[in-house]
Amino acid sequence: MASKTLPHPERERSEQSPFETPPTVGGSSGDAKAPIHTQQKGLRSLPPLREVIARHGLMAKKSLGQNFIRDLNVTRRIARAAIDDQSRPFDGVDVIEIGPGPGGLTRALLETAAKRVVAIERDRRAVAALQELATAYPGRLEIVEGDALALDPATFTDAPRQIVANLPYNIATALLLRWLDNIGAYAGLTLMFQREVAERLVAAPRSPAYGRLSVIVQWLAEPKILFDLPPSAFVPPPKVTSSVVSLVPRAAPLAPASKAALERVTAAAFGQRRKMLRSSLRTLGVETETLLDAAGVMPTARAEELSVAEFCALARMVEAAAQAGGV
Repeated sequence: MASKTLPHPERERSEQSPFETPPTVGGSSGDAKAPIHTQQKGLRSLPPLREVIARHGLMAKKSLGQNFIRDLNVTRRIARAAIDDQSRPFDGVDVIEIGPGPGGLTRALLETAAKRVVAIERDRRAVAALQELATAYPGRLEIVEGDALALDPATFTDAPRQIVANLPYNIATALLLRWLDNIGAYAGLTLMFQREVAERLVAAPRSPAYGRLSVIVQWLAEPKILFDLPPSAFVPPPKVTSSVVSLVPRAAPLAPASKAALERVTAAAFGQRRKMLRSSLRTLGVETETLLDAAGVMPTARAEELSVAEFCALARMVEAAAQAGGV
């Protein structure tokens, strides 16, 4: 899928004088330069991010998967992309951010017309830093201290809600898979992933990146890579390119299937992706030729050749066999 690499602005100038040019976050895709809906007085009084990081000892921890974005121009671009991809402002929307760190993206989200920003953070150093933002934006920033893997973000917010986050890379996929179980609770998700993971999310059949994650995600949402960020956009710089990805929940799953059955089928099929399905699906404990014939799938096909809808057909047949006592 087409994407482009974001040129890296001069970080020092952005942090020292982030308001030389009025920010333009907000508006719809047809009005990318619309003025932002913000409390400029509160934001102008905030110290530069590098000062916040130094004062709170917020050096990035590898154990927490932290890579901070200090350039406010970059964080504004992420916030603007989240708005433009939905073709509407954040008016009346609760925005959830996971792992905000020193609050670079949090500042950009608070500049929008979002009703409220809920920041979920487990690093106590960052929680203390975020309190300064909460003071500057009374009633608009709620800080939740806790592990995002153990929390349901939807319980802290009202609908409509969106997630916009530079996810910790070491738990990004695990978080997304958890949110898929309740994907209908969100109007949209705009998330940062390693480029390799982003390519798996959007991969089409017969492509090397197509796999279990592609099928499950595309069954429930429409993923799209919005743009890339180079390692130099982060502190410390990761060893890989990153991608901002939009996920728009489908009104209904792409095809009927139970998630449990779909996960079983894709695990079996992609667990031996080079084998024909008549061989790889034997681990399901069913007569594979009968299963494939009932689903309308060629027994000589391989996992990477099947569409999401075909995997759903297989899942329905597996579930039917289970109900009949055949699995």
